[in-house]
Amino acid sequence: MRTWPLLVAAIASEVTASLALKAALDRPTLYVVVAVGYLSSFVLLAAVLRRGMGLGVAYGIWGALGVASTALLSALIFGEPLTAVMMVGLGLIIAGVVLVEGGSQAALRRRTAVDGGVS
Repeated sequence: MRTWPLLVAAIASEVTASLALKAALDRPTLYVVVAVGYLSSFVLLAAVLRRGMGLGVAYGIWGALGVASTALLSALIFGEPLTAVMMVGLGLIIAGVVLVEGGSQAALRRRTAVDGGVS
């Protein structure tokens, strides 16, 4: 399995666990989903790191997209507020992820050009 699908699965697991945590307040049996979701998320994130993605990039994307997805889905599922200011904040988070990934790719290209691809 490639790195990016693993990272998407890690994010989905974390978001599922977070949403289940809110739902478990009314239905305690959902704490099983919380535990499995968070455990799966960390196992998948570790697999992403084993495949060579930098920690700053992987964790930044995992955290930022997890926060943004959880905020959007909790508004849809639980009717939590999602104001214009919050939407701007989520947009800034996503923009930050794009900048971190772009910077990471530029650094990788620069390093490859300098050392001929030898790490």
